[in-house]
Amino acid sequence: MPREERRPLINNDHQGSFGVSAEELQHLVDPKSPDLLERLGGTEQLARKLRVDVRVGLSADEGVERSSDEPFNERQAVFGRNVLPEAQSKTFMELLWAAYNDKTLIMLTIASFVSLAVGIWEDYSPRHPPDEPRVGWVEGTAILVAVLAVVLTNAVNDYQKEAQFKKLNAKKEDREVKVLRGGKQQQISVYDLNVGDVLELEPGDIVPVDGIFLGGHNLACDESSATGETDTMKKETEGKGKGDCFILSGSKVLEGVGRALVIAVGEHSFYGKTMMSMRGEETEGTPLQVKLDVLAEQIAKLGFAAALAMLLTLVIKFFVTASLQDEFPPAGEIAAAMISIVIQAITIIVVAVPEGLPMAVTMALAFATTQMLKDSNLVRVLAACETMGNATAICSDKTGTLTQNRMTVVRGTLAEESFDSIEDIKNWAKKVDPKAVQELLFENIAVNSTAFEGKDENGNVDFVGSKTECALLGFSKSLGSSYEDIRHDAKIAKVFPFSSKRKTMTTVIKVQENTAKSKSQADYRAYVKGASEIVLGSCTHFIDEKGNTQKLDKEVLTRWNNIITEYANHALRTIALAYRDIKTDEYENAADTDEPPLEELTLIGIVGIMDPLRPGVVESVAKFREAGVFVRMITGDNLTTAKAIARNAGILTKGGEALTGPELRAMSVEEQRKVIPRLQVLARSSPTDKTVVVSRLQEQDQVVGMTGDGTNDGPALKMADVGFSMGIAGTEVAKEASDIILMDDNFNSILKALLWGRAVNDGVRKFLTFQLTVNIAAVALSFISAVGSADSESVLSAVQLLWVNLIMDTLAALALATEPPTDDLLQRKPISKYAHLINFTMGKMIVGQAIFQIVINLCVIYLGKPIFHLGDSPHDDAVLRTIVFNIFVFLQVFNEINCRRIDGSINVFKDMFNNWIFITIQVIVVLTQFLIVTFGGIAFKTTPLTPMQWLVTVLIGSLSLPVGTIIRLLPDCGFERYFREDARQLATYSRMHWEGAIGDVRNGLRVYSMLRRSRHPHRSHSRSDSLTSVRSSLLGTSPPRYGAVPTNGNAPGSSNNRFASLVAYAQDFNRAAGEASEHQQNKASNNHQS
Repeated sequence: MPREERRPLINNDHQGSFGVSAEELQHLVDPKSPDLLERLGGTEQLARKLRVDVRVGLSADEGVERSSDEPFNERQAVFGRNVLPEAQSKTFMELLWAAYNDKTLIMLTIASFVSLAVGIWEDYSPRHPPDEPRVGWVEGTAILVAVLAVVLTNAVNDYQKEAQFKKLNAKKEDREVKVLRGGKQQQISVYDLNVGDVLELEPGDIVPVDGIFLGGHNLACDESSATGETDTMKKETEGKGKGDCFILSGSKVLEGVGRALVIAVGEHSFYGKTMMSMRGEETEGTPLQVKLDVLAEQIAKLGFAAALAMLLTLVIKFFVTASLQDEFPPAGEIAAAMISIVIQAITIIVVAVPEGLPMAVTMALAFATTQMLKDSNLVRVLAACETMGNATAICSDKTGTLTQNRMTVVRGTLAEESFDSIEDIKNWAKKVDPKAVQELLFENIAVNSTAFEGKDENGNVDFVGSKTECALLGFSKSLGSSYEDIRHDAKIAKVFPFSSKRKTMTTVIKVQENTAKSKSQADYRAYVKGASEIVLGSCTHFIDEKGNTQKLDKEVLTRWNNIITEYANHALRTIALAYRDIKTDEYENAADTDEPPLEELTLIGIVGIMDPLRPGVVESVAKFREAGVFVRMITGDNLTTAKAIARNAGILTKGGEALTGPELRAMSVEEQRKVIPRLQVLARSSPTDKTVVVSRLQEQDQVVGMTGDGTNDGPALKMADVGFSMGIAGTEVAKEASDIILMDDNFNSILKALLWGRAVNDGVRKFLTFQLTVNIAAVALSFISAVGSADSESVLSAVQLLWVNLIMDTLAALALATEPPTDDLLQRKPISKYAHLINFTMGKMIVGQAIFQIVINLCVIYLGKPIFHLGDSPHDDAVLRTIVFNIFVFLQVFNEINCRRIDGSINVFKDMFNNWIFITIQVIVVLTQFLIVTFGGIAFKTTPLTPMQWLVTVLIGSLSLPVGTIIRLLPDCGFERYFREDARQLATYSRMHWEGAIGDVRNGLRVYSMLRRSRHPHRSHSRSDSLTSVRSSLLGTSPPRYGAVPTNGNAPGSSNNRFASLVAYAQDFNRAAGEASEHQQNKASNNHQS
């Protein structure tokens, strides 16, 4: 083995000759710890301990003494290499064993070997009829084949899903990065990065390691994928300002350039540790698997009970019959009879075992996962499909999941004309002058920006840089502007970069022929953009839709301030755009100053930007609510923005709670359990908060689905019952942790997963209803006919039972378990994970149909000869047995249609002709039955029937449909309340809405009561003072003088004024109460953060 393969990835036992260990370095960034950095002596001292001069970088031949030596051996032995150990994937044999490790399959295997042994013994026993083929081995062999098919299907499915997942993640991870080594800038593989390297960072880079910022210009990173925090993180060197000097692996450089000292690589980095934590955890059994195991045990017990009852009955019958004979049978005959009776009992067990059930589950899941891939759901964990069907809660990340993770201009007032949506932007452009307004606006956006168009980490063309600047460039591009052409033509005189102190960016250009025209044209022009209230305060004029300059008087200023307030109330980030034409002498006088010309600006307008919702999110949330699934939004964003987004998406409703992560963490476990049922928004959350929410919900028996795309979402995705990650925007950590990957990153695709999950559960239940009906009827008929016959033989032969009990079951599994979902599935609530697999409606149908089938077949067995005008000849006996067999089969054919609806619906034919698989299988079964009856005489002990006998047997079989309707219409007589299966809902939207409405009414009545008391101050002067103090504390103003108390009591319109004032006052009170409550929440949040 080569030496590099023998060398361990990481060695934590020593520091080597370095003054710091890998553990100390990793604690610097998780969490970020300026205190620890200070204890280590700061950045300069840390570099010395790592034996690196940050001005020169590492030596490219460090540790190389001989030609055979490899560089950085000692460094990598202490701090590790920048690779993660390859995840150990299961071999195909391990997948086979995992698929076989199922109670039902093991029980079927035992039954098959018993059946095989008994069948072979019967075939070659002296009692075997010479005119019958030796087919006793077929039953056991067929069950073994069914088991093998299930195991192979599951194993192949798991193998394919793993292969698809690897293919999805097959990105070119081995990319080139720039480092400083030996005083020169070099490009090396990302795998060759070492602790101590000096890494060069540029806009668009995905940081592959943890580092400390050494220096640069205006470096800002997007750490939302790692921390969930959407705000851009400005980087400053250690101890300088309030900036952050730590650079996290997995973050993205948005703007600026800089250098970083690498302090953690591979599995010691923030990204690597999160990836490693996602590995090696086994998932628990899903609700359906648990229920199937319980059902298999119950069926086995019932089968043994029936077999024992048959054994005792036939033994008693044999000895009673023998004792009544003249001579008691000899020992040999008794032994042969006992063996025959034991075989009959074992046959009952084999018949009772639902060998088609595992096949139904496998087919349902395999079909669903295949179809879900077409709906952009890549199912990594097969069982997650059915688990999602009964999800009671969805905890969704905001950025990149509900929203597009792309800041976008969504509203604006530019040149006195407004647009209120993205779709309305084109209409705005038609209202303003394209030369005087649009060109001025486009030039401002293009030259006053450092963002550019390039390829993102997925190779897609997109804007790279500050999210605000990307939003503005996207806005101008949507109107047909080319920022590259404008920048190419513009002659930049001076740039004043964005400053957090000024909150503006200013670019001065020299006016040329192709420069945008303005009414106050001069030699130079300063373009300004920034915080709206700052820029607006520096403006003295504004332009209208024709490009004419208007004076910004007090009234107009108030109007613009109201626009800013309105946008801010909708959680929009407001940006003002302005310009100023400057003469040459003015420019020369100000050229040497560091302060931009921010006086006497002309306002172009104000835009509101936000991360917009994904298309279809609002509709999906509404459908989730309709389906009884509670949607919660968990985000790292601030509370105000989170609440606004949640309201727009329909997540935050009346009566719902919105909290911050610090507030939730400050609560006790019991308080968390009480508040989380109504929690709809959790802002400023950490990864720990997400796992707390998931665990608290799971403690209260909720089935939780968690969506996310960032590295920080990994632990919660792993803990949730079903984890959804984003296939496009999602990090590898999120994909590794998830059960289902949304290939199109569309929140609406989760609805598809819910539908398919419910379809899988329903498919299994439909098949179970059909299967158990067949089994009960077959066991009862075999039992009764064997006890009632002279030679203790069943009316249905072993081969006939094979066709009914195995082939039809397998085909029925394919027919019933592959029904596609319909929107009707969203009209019901989730089923509890503790609910029995067989509900009251199913149980009623199983018992009712089984009794009907048994009665019909017994009537035909004992009354069939006179009904069908048959004699006592052997041929007529064969005809009667064939008629019984044919009726039994067609009862199952029509009952299969009946089992399509297990929800109590009368119309069993609904959507049946849209399911070509079901129709095809029904045709195949009928044709095969015709061939068996007509041509299968030797093997199946049948004889051809006349057309009239065919017609009568089919009509009798079709009675399953009206009998099914009658069973559905039978009253439940109060029994259904013992079979309640709806999952327990911690909080319902209707109840929260009513409680919220009652609270509003209570507040309104309180306001009305105070208003009435305020009209009669002479009754209680102190009461009036109390009212004044209450209102002042809430509104911060003195009570108004109402129209109800004018100096002239007969003033016209006084009653109207009184009513209008009461309404206005009530509205003010409610608004003030809400603001006061929000102020308290923000205050509490700030206290927690501090």
